Amino acid sequence: MKKMINSVESLLEESLNGFATAHRDIVRLNHQPNFVTRADSSKAKVKLISGGGSGHEPLHTGLVGMGMLDAACPGQIFTSPGPDQMLVAAQAVDAGKGILFIVKNYAGDVMNFEIAAEMLDIPTETILVADDVSLPADHSTGRRGVAGTLIVEKIVGAAAEAGANLQACKQLGERVAQSTASMGVALSSCTVPAIGKPTFDIGSNEIEMGVGIHGERGREPMDLVSASEIVEKLASHIDAELKPAAGQRVLLHVNGFGATPLMELYLVFDLAAQYWQEKGVIIERSLVGNFTTSLDMAGCSITLTLLDDEMIQYWDAPVHTAALRWGC
Repeated sequence: MKKMINSVESLLEESLNGFATAHRDIVRLNHQPNFVTRADSSKAKVKLISGGGSGHEPLHTGLVGMGMLDAACPGQIFTSPGPDQMLVAAQAVDAGKGILFIVKNYAGDVMNFEIAAEMLDIPTETILVADDVSLPADHSTGRRGVAGTLIVEKIVGAAAEAGANLQACKQLGERVAQSTASMGVALSSCTVPAIGKPTFDIGSNEIEMGVGIHGERGREPMDLVSASEIVEKLASHIDAELKPAAGQRVLLHVNGFGATPLMELYLVFDLAAQYWQEKGVIIERSLVGNFTTSLDMAGCSITLTLLDDEMIQYWDAPVHTAALRWGC
């Protein structure tokens, strides 16, 4: 294992310190418990809070700021944050309009956010994101929440910024989540510093189709094939789930897992765009880059969201975070 770290134990704290210093115009960092808030958190609006294990940067801390999250709670690498983090973060940003938790569908995240909501004397609602179609819809723990989480956070964040109430934000977020599907492929595993070795073995001429973002194996190992064949397999699963009709406007998001060059991600985007354009689907909006990563994993995911006028309006709305900035 080769990592630019001082120690496994200090990695998260030191990383958070660096993040907060680099983006001190946007965020504030609280220690013990760890959470990040917007620097300008006084606006009377519904407050959005998300979080999860670290190792997925810039998700979620990098999405705190105007037009997106009001707070993010980072756990240790691939480990859910504790209820105390959500509880204190919610109390810190509450402005009397309610708290909306945006939660990826992993057992630890779901349980701890539920505990925090029960402990709060503040109106709360939760949006559960479960966009990973590599798992069947009837999977015992449900589908995982992956890169589609960012899409929910951006669109609902803009609605909250515009003054939408708690129920309106929740309903919009659920509509976005239900209109979004993702699937990923890994060319390599990732190495969790505390473990010191790759989380799974993969041959030099193999790929893992349908991986999660926590170093889990995929739904099936495959021989390495061309990018066109990989994209066809990913896109066909997503298409079968969402069934976009000809003329449907969509957002196409190609997300890197941390170790794949942008040159390859844009190639994947081009192939995916061609796949749906040949079906008459309109690529109305796009996003390419490393946003929901898995430490040093090589690979990517494709996310498709079926758009309507309201979603497009809020996607285009100004945003100013460490990872997403436009319209400001």
